[in-house]
Amino acid sequence: MVFRAVGQPLEFEERPDPIPCAGQIRVRVEACAVCRTDLHVVDGDLPNPTLPIIPGHEIVGIVEALGEGVTTPTLGERVGVPWLGHTCGECPYCVLGEENLCDRPLFTGYTRDGGFGTHVIADANFAFPLPGFDDPIAAAPLMCAGLIGWRSLSIAGDGRRIGFFGFGAAAHILAQVCVWQGRKVYAFTRPGDATAQQFASSLGAVWSGSSDELPPDTLDAAIIFAPVGALVPKALAAVRKGGRVVCGGIHMSDIPRFPYHLLWEERKLMSVANLTRRDATEFLAVAPKAGVRTTTIRYPLSRANEALADLRAGRFAGAAALIP
Repeated sequence: MVFRAVGQPLEFEERPDPIPCAGQIRVRVEACAVCRTDLHVVDGDLPNPTLPIIPGHEIVGIVEALGEGVTTPTLGERVGVPWLGHTCGECPYCVLGEENLCDRPLFTGYTRDGGFGTHVIADANFAFPLPGFDDPIAAAPLMCAGLIGWRSLSIAGDGRRIGFFGFGAAAHILAQVCVWQGRKVYAFTRPGDATAQQFASSLGAVWSGSSDELPPDTLDAAIIFAPVGALVPKALAAVRKGGRVVCGGIHMSDIPRFPYHLLWEERKLMSVANLTRRDATEFLAVAPKAGVRTTTIRYPLSRANEALADLRAGRFAGAAALIP
């Protein structure tokens, strides 16, 4: 399913199976979850995609061809392919271990073809083995919602009371991790979204309510997953002195003006950019221990446009996954 221009639906196209170059692998896609970042790509919120492009960056599949020099992963192995698809390894950020900030990165489904298809080429160094993950559909949302959520949670710190603004794919995964860690989860949803609030409660949230409300307890930290800049001052108002507010998305609407007292008392406003391979190693070890179970709504690949529209309209809880 190919994206050609903003305002146009994805188009079905048949292509020969791609051939991996040196350092690359070809993956037969078993499932590709649909991320809000895919919406930002096709809606034109993210500038300068490489067009035409096959979207999709929450990929799980089987390695079926190896490029020159690749020894791991191995043929027949199940792997996950995330948003960050390649880094230069040479810029100051890469040298310092901050590869998520690489000056010359490639992004799966944005600047290189992604997983809305039957096969995808991936950098062998950015394909993560998934031993023990026997359900590829359930594992697919972990590749971005889980990984970016984990990085957001790490930056948010070790506070015991944590709020999630926007209870979609990432929050429903991270809520389970936080409950396993012994934290208290507070879920903020669109006003009047009783379904999302009930969903949050079913996953262990101690409170769920509207983003227009203040929680019953002051939060140690809050993570904003919804791409809504107006939530920033609301989140700052909900956290304690010295608390943290983390913006977990790659795109957000403009943050409105707000009074300085919301930021004062050493509250911190931070953002998350992409992920590192270390994030993936850590999270993929934690998820099984925490008993993470993703809620997925399945769509055949041919209905990719419908899946994107349903995500845009908030018609489901959890995550959508495309099945070739």
